[in-house]
Amino acid sequence: MTNLERVSSTIGGAEEMARKIWLAGLGAYGKSFEEFQSQYEKLSGESAKMFEELVTKGEKLESDTKDKFKEKTAVEQRVEEVRKKLGLDASDTDAKIDELSKKVDALTEAVSKLV
Repeated sequence: MTNLERVSSTIGGAEEMARKIWLAGLGAYGKSFEEFQSQYEKLSGESAKMFEELVTKGEKLESDTKDKFKEKTAVEQRVEEVRKKLGLDASDTDAKIDELSKKVDALTEAVSKLV
């Protein structure tokens, strides 16, 4: 084997080694990209699942809150009805106080005239 053949063989071997190193780097990049993509899809799926669970929980809480609000409103309406029946209605009370004040004023005036 001549010097030229040895140099050519060495260069060919070096080129082949450089190519293999390049391919190994590409392979590592591809493998890490696939793993990343797999993890991303897994996390994305878990995120979507968690989001749906949160939406479901929110809908239940909203429904429960609406039911409790309706119950509270119904209780308040019943209390108001009872207050009206007992004559304890606030607007009715103000009118009664005004009426009684006028009567007291009229009585005071009548007593003053008698004295």
